[in-house]
Amino acid sequence: MAKYTDLATDILDKIGGKENVKSVFHCVTRLRFKLKDESIAKTEEIKKMDGVVTVMQSGGQYQVVIGTHVPEVFAEVLKVGGLSTDDSMDTSDADDGPKGSLFDRFIDMISGIFTPILGVLSATGMIKGFVALFVALKWLDSTSGTYIILQATGDALFYSLPVFLGYTASKKFGGNPFIGMSIGVSMLYPAIAAVMGADMPVLYTLFQGTLLESPIKITFLGIPVIMMSYASSVIPIILAVFVSSKVEKFFTKVIPSVVRNFLVPFCTLLVIVPLTFLVIGPIATWAGMLLGAATGAIYDLSPVVAGLLLGGFWQVFVIFGLHWGLVPIAMNNIASGNGDPILAMTLAASFAQIGAVLAVWMKTKNQKLKTLAIPAFISGIFGVTEPAIYGVTLPLKKPFYASCAAAAIGGGILGFFNTTGYIMGGLGIFAFPSYINPAGLDMGLWGAVIACVVGMILGFVFTYVLGFKDEEFA
Repeated sequence: MAKYTDLATDILDKIGGKENVKSVFHCVTRLRFKLKDESIAKTEEIKKMDGVVTVMQSGGQYQVVIGTHVPEVFAEVLKVGGLSTDDSMDTSDADDGPKGSLFDRFIDMISGIFTPILGVLSATGMIKGFVALFVALKWLDSTSGTYIILQATGDALFYSLPVFLGYTASKKFGGNPFIGMSIGVSMLYPAIAAVMGADMPVLYTLFQGTLLESPIKITFLGIPVIMMSYASSVIPIILAVFVSSKVEKFFTKVIPSVVRNFLVPFCTLLVIVPLTFLVIGPIATWAGMLLGAATGAIYDLSPVVAGLLLGGFWQVFVIFGLHWGLVPIAMNNIASGNGDPILAMTLAASFAQIGAVLAVWMKTKNQKLKTLAIPAFISGIFGVTEPAIYGVTLPLKKPFYASCAAAAIGGGILGFFNTTGYIMGGLGIFAFPSYINPAGLDMGLWGAVIACVVGMILGFVFTYVLGFKDEEFA
């Protein structure tokens, strides 16, 4: 630690001293200062210092890029400056100034929330992929204890994603992380999840006979609760925690300090958890229903156009949880015995993602990005694309656009060949058996293979040609 003392001292001196520091924290590779006056910082001199990669000023933050040893430098900055922070790693981004376009701010928010869990996200994605591979090769019995334990290891983070994101989103929005985790747990509570089951009686149906027809199985104080599955969801918990952080600040102001420690969480949870089920759930559910109806209508007009649209926007739909509106349609189509062509059009999206990730891995000079790209590529082969999206392509923006464009073309090919899914099968390379027509091989299966190969190649080519900025990833 002592070897970073001089570096920390020089950085503090050149940013205007500790008196000019409002707050400081760090992410994976950067010291992130909020300065009282950025104009007095000697930016060019800091850039030339040994141990400093560069300096970036963005979103009200003065960011000194250090590298992977930033935690050690951060500790010395705190020690030398006599500064304090709540945590040695923070993703807080509370700044009232402009931060670029709305989409840029959204990308920054998602990236900041996912940064702390990227390593585990990639690791569990690889575990899920290899378990699926071992089962497919008959090396592992899906009823064995080994399979169950390994599958639990790989599924733990994905199934409980709202809990993990409840913590990181709270850090990002400046709320209590344990309140955020509690909201996430409530969304996955077994009794809540059981409401989605077929055994739960329907009390009545809202908007019966319309596109927004919704069976009501439970109510809250007489208010109908429209349920959706929150396992592995992203946007619902982030939105809930964002609102929670505002509500928490309100209660912190109005509740006396002597009882604030327990009454603020008490009041916040009593407001936010019901609000999550009463407002966020219906919004996501209805949006998904409308998406499903619109997709079906477009498919009836032109399978190719439907494939282009659904393939191109599939990853975006997944991020917002809108894909759930298509799942019931697909299941109903398969149950009818005719097979489902709707979800089939999304097959190329995961291959477009891994093509983009492969291009990033080959082109980047950022060692941390290379390290993340390898497991993201491996898990993506098996259809687990979260590490690729949240860890690599979305933070870099252009690779994400490239993968969406490639997935759109792949979706158009799937629509052209009328590729149809006959079972709810595996993901990634294990999805192909799902497209084998029980009546005999047809062009639908070959269309699936062609679309995935084309999607992967185009994802690679588009990303390589469009390029990206290594310095945007840290």
